Amino acid sequence: MSLLKSREAILLGAILVLLALISTRFQGFIAPRNLQSVFNDTTPLMILALGQMVVILTRCIDLSVAANLALTGMVCAMLNVAMPGLPIGVILVVAMALGAFLGAINGILVWKLNIPPIVVTLGTMTIFRGIIFLLTNGKWINSHEMSARFTGFARHDILGLPVLGWIGILVAVVMFVVMARTTLGRSFYAVGGNPHAAVYTGIDVGKTQFLAFVISGMLAGLTGYLWIARYAVAYVDIAGGFELDVVAACVIGGISIAGGAGTVIGTVLGALFLGVVKNALPVVDISPFWQLAISGAAIIIAVAFNARSGRSKGRVILKSAEHAK
Repeated sequence: MSLLKSREAILLGAILVLLALISTRFQGFIAPRNLQSVFNDTTPLMILALGQMVVILTRCIDLSVAANLALTGMVCAMLNVAMPGLPIGVILVVAMALGAFLGAINGILVWKLNIPPIVVTLGTMTIFRGIIFLLTNGKWINSHEMSARFTGFARHDILGLPVLGWIGILVAVVMFVVMARTTLGRSFYAVGGNPHAAVYTGIDVGKTQFLAFVISGMLAGLTGYLWIARYAVAYVDIAGGFELDVVAACVIGGISIAGGAGTVIGTVLGALFLGVVKNALPVVDISPFWQLAISGAAIIIAVAFNARSGRSKGRVILKSAEHAK
């Protein structure tokens, strides 16, 4: 019974009900090929949300993820234009390293200068976009300037699913292991759940928050290359406003804005729920205004649900503590 009452089960049920309702208006939406396309569309949001999840768990927020994505993606595109023969593996390493570096800037400012995360990431969000403009003078890099190998990597099919989708699955599995099986994962929960108690257990709160920003930045960098490769275009305003969708996916997935509560599976389901909504509303001929209104309503309902759940009980992160009750 407790499984059926879990946030993940309720969210999965909501996605299935949503798909059933949409199929009454457009049967083709639930065709396997279309569902695969929806998953592929949602993968960038899912990867970014998994990075944002770690940051929110530590009572912070990263509003610069979309700008990080845009800057890293632009640098990858410029590298490809300058050196078309550069292996994709090197591009991936550069993307993740640059993204992690940009995330580390946020983390250092929050850790060492005690500046509120929302202020830091609002500032770096603007700075990252400004750097793209300085690098390109506002010019676009289009598909004909990029090599076919650069743009084709994310679209290459393996067992019927593009590489982009497989990378999303791999990131989710790795994050699940990190959060459930490592000391670092437990530190994220401990810092968000009770930072004062975390200090007494020997956890460096500032360093843990710094590492959360680095992970978020690294995943944003990875998504930056994948985004540019998939859409085959790079420009200053790419993924503009996408950071709000990322935070929304986390909130819908049950990540507490107050920190310390939430799961990888919930975050993945939150991203998928938002992905289904955003793909379905245009199909069933809902106007853009109502699309925004419905997405906003889903976020408000999720926040209210989170607040109600948070009042009832906290998260038990140590099984020994659970048995000691």
